[in-house]
Amino acid sequence: MRRALPIVAVLAAMPLALPGSALAKGGEVATRAGSAGAAAIELARQTGSSIVISDPSVARRIVPAFRGRMKSEEAVRRLARAAGARAVAVAPGAWRIEAATPALPRPVRAASASAVAAAFTPPPQEPAEPIVVIASKRDLRIGQLPGQVSILDGASLEAGGIGGTEKITQRIATVTSTHLGSGRNKLFIRGIADSSFTGPTQATVGQYLGDLRLTYNAPDPDLRLSDMARVEVLEGPQGTLYGAGSLGGIIRLVPNPPVFGESSASVMLGGSLTQDGAPGGDAAAIVNLPVTPGIAFRANLDAATLGGYIDKPWLGRDDVNRTRILGGRASLRAQLAPEWTVDVIALGQFTDARDSQYATRDGEPPLSSDARVQEGSDADYAMGQLVIAGRVGDVQVRSTTGLVRQNLEERYDASTDADTPRLFSQENRTRMFAHETRAWQDERGGFGWLVGASYTHNRTVLSRGFETGFATAAATGVRNTIDEFTLYAEGSLRVRPGLTATAGGRLTHSRLGGAGEDVAPAIAFARAEVTADRSATTFLPSVALNAELLSDTALYMRYQEGFRPGGFAIESEFVRRFRGDRTGTWEFGLRHGRPGAGTFDIAASVSYTRWRDIQADFIDNSGLPSTANIGDGRVWSASLTGGVQIATGLRVEAGAAWNQSKVDRPPTELLALVARAVPMAELEGTSLLDATLARSMQVPNIAQFSGRIGIGWHHELSEDLRLTANGWASYVGKSRLGIGPELGQSQGDYLDSGADLRVGTGRYGVTLSLDNLTNSRGNRFSLGTPFGTARDQVTPLRPRTLRLGLDARF
Repeated sequence: MRRALPIVAVLAAMPLALPGSALAKGGEVATRAGSAGAAAIELARQTGSSIVISDPSVARRIVPAFRGRMKSEEAVRRLARAAGARAVAVAPGAWRIEAATPALPRPVRAASASAVAAAFTPPPQEPAEPIVVIASKRDLRIGQLPGQVSILDGASLEAGGIGGTEKITQRIATVTSTHLGSGRNKLFIRGIADSSFTGPTQATVGQYLGDLRLTYNAPDPDLRLSDMARVEVLEGPQGTLYGAGSLGGIIRLVPNPPVFGESSASVMLGGSLTQDGAPGGDAAAIVNLPVTPGIAFRANLDAATLGGYIDKPWLGRDDVNRTRILGGRASLRAQLAPEWTVDVIALGQFTDARDSQYATRDGEPPLSSDARVQEGSDADYAMGQLVIAGRVGDVQVRSTTGLVRQNLEERYDASTDADTPRLFSQENRTRMFAHETRAWQDERGGFGWLVGASYTHNRTVLSRGFETGFATAAATGVRNTIDEFTLYAEGSLRVRPGLTATAGGRLTHSRLGGAGEDVAPAIAFARAEVTADRSATTFLPSVALNAELLSDTALYMRYQEGFRPGGFAIESEFVRRFRGDRTGTWEFGLRHGRPGAGTFDIAASVSYTRWRDIQADFIDNSGLPSTANIGDGRVWSASLTGGVQIATGLRVEAGAAWNQSKVDRPPTELLALVARAVPMAELEGTSLLDATLARSMQVPNIAQFSGRIGIGWHHELSEDLRLTANGWASYVGKSRLGIGPELGQSQGDYLDSGADLRVGTGRYGVTLSLDNLTNSRGNRFSLGTPFGTARDQVTPLRPRTLRLGLDARF
């Protein structure tokens, strides 16, 4: 019976088939990547059509996901083209998809030189379906978007096993991360980076699940990318559409939605061995269930144990940095009317890092730390959101409301000598409420528009303390709150065929407040000076031009701004304010072709950013990280990505990013910090300003150069059996840890690599993957504990790791 399902899809999503006029009007359709038979079932239920696939071999062919608003006829013909077949209308609302008629053989002639060359040329492909960028908030085609966007589909994210944010940083050269550990890192795009620690500053990259932001001024939760339809990365400031915290760009996770009328499940299991480390394992399960004809439920559960590889000889413990992750997501979708749906989504993830992952440079034995206390972290994340989406005539409406709860507890070695072990603990508790409603209309008569409103409330409490033996002493903490009220709009006008002008703006009113926590009584008089509320109003404009020169080629230019509000930071035992910062970016770029959809594609961009009142971290006199405005800066960035299909089933991709940053004359308070920390002997014969500039006055944590190359190959071993292989290598250049005298250490300058191989059918498969092929040590991050700046610390790559995995779909 199951074998017949991919062949016949004579099902409607509702008890009665829709009349022909309704079918012709069109509606929103969305299918997932998979077999053509499964896609036909989804499409039949969404459009109320009858779809028959007469050839079982066609039904088993793998087709990509597609979505958009279209007539049922167009949707069925797209599916047929993707399967290398043709669609035949047999009755109103009824279709048959059958194998395309093979071309008649031509008479044999003597082979010419051009014919021989043509024999080695990849065969022409079917025209690719338009790639719709959901993160544009107007569902623009990628050719209409004036900016750089990278899209990773679900298949590439799951290749070699489910992972977290590292799956993104490994595949996109412009996205980088700090490496304190899972649930603790900050993400950066291009050359816009601020600091290395989890503090009061807002992130420079906006992270979203669907339309709800994951964090405000908390670290990357490092969600497991399980059951994702795609991940979209928009580079450069996105202030008009996304507001505060998108200085470098945004990363948008798009999960697979529940599918009406389908019962399906899948599982993935894996075990891993790490060279000179402990073994690990992972498991993931996904289920989709129909509740009623108009309600569907979907859930996934993901668990992983990452084997440790760092030793602590002083504690007599090996492989101390084992990390356990448990997470899951559940969603319920209800169709209220033909054009309206409601989604309820809940997710949670718990990350337990038993100890830290940094080591002592040139330590003995290798990959060992001289810390004498147990460090590590616990990161808990939970989110709930309600999404209402629909259409009123030609106007689409989407409203998202959500709650976020994020707790992060970190433990650092703060020992002052070997005989007195001391532990520093820091807890960051974040609560966020966010709402956004937007309406937009696709281009009509050369004009398209978008309007929206949003409100965000975020409250973060940062608590600190020292533990020595059985005694615990609280240190000064800080509380930050913010309320943001926003109105934004964007419009596009087709000035002439192929040339579109876009302009927009975002008006944000922010109310900020905060206070010190656990302030010492001796300095409590300063408390009144740092508890006053304040407000600010910010307008972020944007303009762009996009020229579609040919069907596959576009040039663009744009200007856009971004900002982050200020807040309160801790310096020694005092709490003080830091100002908001702001960027303005000019960008010029081009695109040709569509990644993965043709024989050749390329994208390039050059941007210049002026960054004012940069917020960044430094180490204060007590050895703790603090935040301050370090001055104004300039950042030049350039990126180049491309791919080529060199043979049937064989594709090579490459990308590179270059950044050049400089911070202008440092403010007086930073000079005072250097004066207190730099030995006077180092100042002989030079000025204090020169000494500061010599200690890394460039934007931190961004390598001047990084690059990546990847290769993918797939081959049909038989009618049902396919082999898929991928390999990649990436280089991360040198960068600086931070600003100031204690954070001038260099990091980076290493090569990472990996490969994976899957053999199987569309339902069952075996995967073998190998990470860090060369077993490179490298140094991803030059700090493990802020109290160890006098030590030579490194954060090595995970040693060579072999994983064997199994996957099954039902």
